[in-house]
Amino acid sequence: MKKVKGRMDESILVCVYYGPNGERLIQRGCKIASMLDCPLYILTIDPKPFDELDAEKSDYITRWQQLAEKHNAEEFIIMDNEKRPVTTVIAEVAREKHITQIILGQTAQSRWEEITKGSMINVLLREIPFIDIHVVSVARSLKEDHEGHFEKGVRAYLIKEGNKYRISFNHTPEVEYEGIFFKELGTDFNNGVFKFMKNNETLQVHVTDDLVTNLKHVSMTEPFENNN
Repeated sequence: MKKVKGRMDESILVCVYYGPNGERLIQRGCKIASMLDCPLYILTIDPKPFDELDAEKSDYITRWQQLAEKHNAEEFIIMDNEKRPVTTVIAEVAREKHITQIILGQTAQSRWEEITKGSMINVLLREIPFIDIHVVSVARSLKEDHEGHFEKGVRAYLIKEGNKYRISFNHTPEVEYEGIFFKELGTDFNNGVFKFMKNNETLQVHVTDDLVTNLKHVSMTEPFENNN
């Protein structure tokens, strides 16, 4: 049982879906909950039963559970085998847990993208009109941190080729890492930085002419090396 927070008039719900921005959303929720000294809940929704989730999805859930425990979240909630609209599920959990603020990610994939379209936000606001909703644009925020050096981040993947990794913008069974690619301004090739999750850490690595030769974390301000 997690320790009871000081204020019970506020309560935060972070909604996460699979992808590298889940951790950032949880961190944002933790920061707000800490400032308000109030309970924090983390929710993920999947149409499949939990025991049918693939290894990648199970890994994300394990990471989120670890973060929930690390930050003393009141509860990590998994709504699996869920066929109802995500807005209905979120509203149900929000009412049950007396939520006052909800945090959503704008650039998540799959079903979760529906939430961030205006009509879906309006549905959520109609169902739970007295709850504040924070929509976090992960790609925009990452870009602003390095304005003038890189283009807006886009979803990308790394596929292992020998002792190197090739960047791809299509998800295939061979994908080893999923993340966000920031292309360096002024280049005609895929040169830039790839940001992703590995072993519960957020890493960023250099991409030179489509290839990553070293998974060592680098600063986005470091000069690019010629890996050829």
